[in-house]
Amino acid sequence: MNPIRLLPFALTALLLSPSGLSAEQRRPNVLFIISDDQSPMDFDFYNPTASLQTPVLDRLAAEGMVLDGAYHMGSFSGAVCTPSRHMVMSGRTVWHLPIGPGAKDHCPPELEQNTIAAVFNRAGYATMRTCKQGNSYEAANKQFTVRHDSSKRGDTDDTGSAWHAEQVLNYLNDRAANKDARPFLIYYGFSHPHDTRDGKPELLAKYGAVNHADRNSLPPFNPKAPLLPPNYLPAHPFPHGHPGLRDEVSASGVWENRDPQTIRNEIGRYDACSENIDIQIGRVLERLKAMGELDNTYIFYTADHGIAIGRHGLQGKQNLYEHTWRVPFVVKGPGIKPGSRAPGNIYLLDTLATLCDLAGIQAPESNEGISFKPVLEGKKESVRDVLYGSYCGGTKPGMRSVRKGDWKLIVYDVMDGAVREKQLFNLTENPNEFLAEHHDPRVIEQTGVTPTANQVNLAGDPKYADKLAEMEALLLAEMRRLDDPYRLWSQPDDGLTPPVEAPPSQRKGKKKAKASSAK
Repeated sequence: MNPIRLLPFALTALLLSPSGLSAEQRRPNVLFIISDDQSPMDFDFYNPTASLQTPVLDRLAAEGMVLDGAYHMGSFSGAVCTPSRHMVMSGRTVWHLPIGPGAKDHCPPELEQNTIAAVFNRAGYATMRTCKQGNSYEAANKQFTVRHDSSKRGDTDDTGSAWHAEQVLNYLNDRAANKDARPFLIYYGFSHPHDTRDGKPELLAKYGAVNHADRNSLPPFNPKAPLLPPNYLPAHPFPHGHPGLRDEVSASGVWENRDPQTIRNEIGRYDACSENIDIQIGRVLERLKAMGELDNTYIFYTADHGIAIGRHGLQGKQNLYEHTWRVPFVVKGPGIKPGSRAPGNIYLLDTLATLCDLAGIQAPESNEGISFKPVLEGKKESVRDVLYGSYCGGTKPGMRSVRKGDWKLIVYDVMDGAVREKQLFNLTENPNEFLAEHHDPRVIEQTGVTPTANQVNLAGDPKYADKLAEMEALLLAEMRRLDDPYRLWSQPDDGLTPPVEAPPSQRKGKKKAKASSAK
């Protein structure tokens, strides 16, 4: 064919895209959205009885893929967000982080040069970030070309989530004004719904809540407040292993109270803050649509970890129940079938590998995550069979969990050996991880939920002794594989010397420092 005749077609292709390239030739953009302290159980696309209304995220889920098995790997700190965000940025497992007890032996130097922004900068992407300030991976955050971080947990547009939206909108407007045709990676983080959960007045009214700040009184009763979660308890059955933990005793609006009135009000505040996040996401998506960039953008929505807020008698994120170990995870973008869902069995640390895979970038050698691009494309259901979790930010060795298929085990070795417990759940039969305490008539009266007879911890049932042994062996194998530096009372010590803790004389001050930083 005469090359001259092809000229009009080539010009048409150039005009179809802001970058002068066809959609097939353009590299995809990435909008990675992450909230602070948010459980998947609070979204309609995971839990149809949820009180929270998020029309923008509901639409994102309907137009993309929902992952039912997304987890964070755990923490060795009360500020669970800090290891979690290190894992997101670096693709490293929990015991291989630069801030971990095994950093000297298990973490390469200058890791920040192989974190998300650094990798995408080298690939020619424009990188931008807004998020909360602190409890993150500062060296990695500095790699973003444009950065606007500040903790915004207030009840106005200037002091709340709208501020983060404004940073992204300003950045997009600058790109348009400067005719910047480079693909972008935007890390769009929020400070809410982490406490203090000061919601906007109109959203608080919708959810029957108030920004309660008087620890000497209860919040007013409001029948519009969200109902208690089905696995609510007035107290956890045994010590969780972290005495004086900020999230369990000092979170403004709740403190140590676990009465229904306080918990319902706090869930209302949480919902108000979460719906505001949804509104702010909608503003950014509308701008991307107006710019002609939306269809060429992979949109990720997740959180750094879940949260309890009354479930199992707990308030914070320092536990390994599903409501807190799991995270919401929704992805929409080119090649992802609308309305699809899959188990995934992913960790947050798989983010780096997946973003690189979607963008056609070689993941760095330091990455330990697995790309779940095949899951997003419908080629696989999951990327791994076994999931491991840890928490030992309090007394050691702490708690551990492992999941395979329907089965999950949590083991507690806390309070210097005074508390040693095992919990075995079949999550298909007992998705709320009901315990014997949930069968108490007084609890049933408060929640309106009556668990079935088999919805209990099965660890003490002789019928499940073989399954318990199988899961315990699986947990030990994962702890060995991942270089967990601790062993539980029921495990061989493997000749390990646990990391040295601060002397008791220093431990009190250390705990205070952690408590103040857990915001």
